[in-house]
Amino acid sequence: MEKLIEELDSLIHRMNSSPNNSYNLDKEILEDLHSVYPFNKFEFMISHLLGTQTISIEQYLEIRNKYLERNKYLHVFEITAPRTFGEAWAQKHLSTIVPELKSPSKEYDPNYSGQYDFWYHGIRIEVKASRAVRRKSGGSLISKALSSDSRYGFSMNFQQIKPQCCDVFVWIAVWRDIIRYWVLSSKEVLKNRYYSAKQHRGNEGEGQIWLKETNIAEFKTYEVDEKGILSAILKKSGKFG
Repeated sequence: MEKLIEELDSLIHRMNSSPNNSYNLDKEILEDLHSVYPFNKFEFMISHLLGTQTISIEQYLEIRNKYLERNKYLHVFEITAPRTFGEAWAQKHLSTIVPELKSPSKEYDPNYSGQYDFWYHGIRIEVKASRAVRRKSGGSLISKALSSDSRYGFSMNFQQIKPQCCDVFVWIAVWRDIIRYWVLSSKEVLKNRYYSAKQHRGNEGEGQIWLKETNIAEFKTYEVDEKGILSAILKKSGKFG
């Protein structure tokens, strides 16, 4: 979003400076603009840029395509219900990129009662997901969404972690432009110095881990790409040597 705003501000300045331009979109006008979906400030700015021939339709399409490329996962931040994001989206996403994983059932595990998300040859797998949002800022989730190269500090919380209920964790982290993955054994989570064993008062065996720009590099050893998730699960489980 920052890049788009900078680009549009530069184009608006060029438009305002043109001697043939009869419009003047100064900051005051844009700040006072009343928006009703789907008409908003960006639509207003772009329509003026096109109408005054400050940009061509080809240039507009180039701006649009670059924005879409930089924000390919922005739609994930539109999911406001935590359960829908953490369970429905995250589980579907992982099953799509690692189709070998199976939905657990008593057929595979007689003791299964919803404790974990996936099963693979005796390995109990729990998925946790979080989104990178700007720290210390208000507003909606989507307005706080950050790209991977943002200069702002971010906050990312993996919560309701129950190491005793699974063998391996797969963490999914979403930025506006990329998705990253970490695979950790339950023991590695328990021993991690950032693991807080008490998320809520009275909840035994349930904790959380906060990832920020100040500590994310310490998790590099657990990071894998899409193709490496399954082999990392096998390795971390300790069940196959």
